Amino acid sequence: MPNHLSLLGIIHTAISIFALFAGFYCLLRDGKILPLTSHGKLYVLLTIITCLTAFPIMKTGHFTGAHGLGVMVLALLPIGVYIKAIKPFSKLADYIQVFVMSATLFLSCIPAIVETLTRLPISQPIATGPNDPIIQTGLGMLTLTFLVGVAYQVYKLKKSKKSGQTPDIHVNLG
Repeated sequence: MPNHLSLLGIIHTAISIFALFAGFYCLLRDGKILPLTSHGKLYVLLTIITCLTAFPIMKTGHFTGAHGLGVMVLALLPIGVYIKAIKPFSKLADYIQVFVMSATLFLSCIPAIVETLTRLPISQPIATGPNDPIIQTGLGMLTLTFLVGVAYQVYKLKKSKKSGQTPDIHVNLG
């Protein structure tokens, strides 16, 4: 059966779903992913576990683009977490953090979309592969959402800085 998941695949999928929910919860709750809050820490931890459990999963028998995305996410997470501690970036740290943490969620959504649409429904998946038009449309919409979302977060951050609020005050999306 082409949609069969190994035990590791099931564990990876479950953790990745929780990681995505944690990331979206942070965005809805705080308007950004703040990696040093309890919810942000949960997102970072679950995302790291998701990436690490993805590496041994090789449906095609070799390293894929999804594995590359995992490497990129693992490279971006420390930047998002520690950028505020790097003095040369202190003036831009809040903006870099917003972009980088949002980028980790965006990159994590790419394989989520591809895998979901090529596996479900089990009897006849919606898409045949990553180049299927429905997946390309979904990824295009995801990219647009990411760009608009980051632009909005930057706008709210600039607005809060002008009003004298500290940058880590929650920027609500509402």
